[in-house]
Amino acid sequence: MSARPTMIQNENIIESWRIWRRIVWALLLREILTRYGRHNIGFLWLFVEPMLFTVGVTALWTATKSVHGSSLPIVAFAVTGYSSVLLWRNMPARCVLALDPNLGLLYHRNVRPIDIYLSRLILEASGAGISFVVLVLFFHFVGWLALPEDVLEVIGAWLMLAWMGTAVALLIGALSEFSETVEKLWHPFSYLLFPLSGAAFLVNALPVQAQHIVLLLPMVHGVEMLREGYFGSQMVAHYDFAYMAICNAVFTLLGLAQVRKVSLTLELE
Repeated sequence: MSARPTMIQNENIIESWRIWRRIVWALLLREILTRYGRHNIGFLWLFVEPMLFTVGVTALWTATKSVHGSSLPIVAFAVTGYSSVLLWRNMPARCVLALDPNLGLLYHRNVRPIDIYLSRLILEASGAGISFVVLVLFFHFVGWLALPEDVLEVIGAWLMLAWMGTAVALLIGALSEFSETVEKLWHPFSYLLFPLSGAAFLVNALPVQAQHIVLLLPMVHGVEMLREGYFGSQMVAHYDFAYMAICNAVFTLLGLAQVRKVSLTLELE
């Protein structure tokens, strides 16, 4: 007797999952067409755009022979550093005021604000991930870059950075719906965070006091973990996986709370 309600509940969960998956997939396709269109190379800009950014920075560093506080190859250093920036900086930027141009979609009963956010975040994370993999394989093919020493650690670090980007994006995106000041503040704030994010330096190359300061930023832990997985024995990494996970969890809870608040506000309107 008690097994039947459980089976019905499980079926409802599975059906809800299928509906949600179809909604997010439809929003994802719509976002691709809206952002990249059908002309030129179309959706290929999804990963070509972040690739051009990373390649440009790599070329600039190589041409100027920039010093980054280590003996690591500049190409490898730039690819691992600046690819990670695309996650924590661009993902929130895509969610700022994301609901305004999509308000019409919310009239559909099954479409919620978080679905719009997640479709944009999946698209942004996919583009950054594909560009990172393609650049690594390309530079390895031409002999400028070795393959990672620990692929699983690289994947783990990338997922942690993507989690952080998603959590911050939900928080910033939801807050921007209440005040446009959030949009004005986030862009300069993200640029100020850029030189402190670990993309352009190794923590081990800094003075001890400076290490303690930069390690307060969770993305630094992700970048250090990524580089340890990539270079391994060639560097000394400084990161705390648990600290970054706690920060990500806190940002996630705050972001979900604000998204829920936005959802209730839109329903009242």
